[in-house]
Amino acid sequence: MTTPQDLLIVVLDVPSSRPVGQGDLSLALAGAELLDLLEAQAFTLEGDRLVPSAERVTGDRLLDEAGAQLIRQEPYETVEDWLWRRGRGLASAYVGALEEAEGGGKARHWLPRRTIDRTPPADSPARRHASERWNAHEPVLVSLAAALGIQDTPPAERTDPATSADADAVETVLAAVGDALTELEAVRQRRRIEEDAFDNVWRAP
Repeated sequence: MTTPQDLLIVVLDVPSSRPVGQGDLSLALAGAELLDLLEAQAFTLEGDRLVPSAERVTGDRLLDEAGAQLIRQEPYETVEDWLWRRGRGLASAYVGALEEAEGGGKARHWLPRRTIDRTPPADSPARRHASERWNAHEPVLVSLAAALGIQDTPPAERTDPATSADADAVETVLAAVGDALTELEAVRQRRRIEEDAFDNVWRAP
């Protein structure tokens, strides 16, 4: 089981303060992949740039695909650039993988065009694993979910997600996810303003 898989199941199963859009989830899943690849020592961070190590085989198809997509020429890719590049359409890929794992035909309706429907997945080892991490308030999973508006414990009770030797790198990735989500929402707001202005022009006498 991987952090992206667990995050998807949490999004499907736990109420949030706002609808979770495909774009938001895709960015968060890309960040979750980076955190798992960091733990697998597939790369190190120099500042905010991803410096690949020797290729690692994790045994998970999507995570191995992510590792293979790390840019291996200088100047290396920034965390932010990775999130936007790798995140494109990633929610659909993970929903498809979960659908396949659940025997097909069970997850397609979970992914409407713009938002994620929280119809819970069928009980499975994957769901139980995600629930165990969530109920244990696992810091990285909780932090990623919180960035999507899914709250676990009150903020004062949360533990610091950066508890390993790679604490600075974990914080860098989590911060980049938060910044990317903020940027995506800003783009949406600008589009709404532009659309409202256009509508007002047509409605004007």
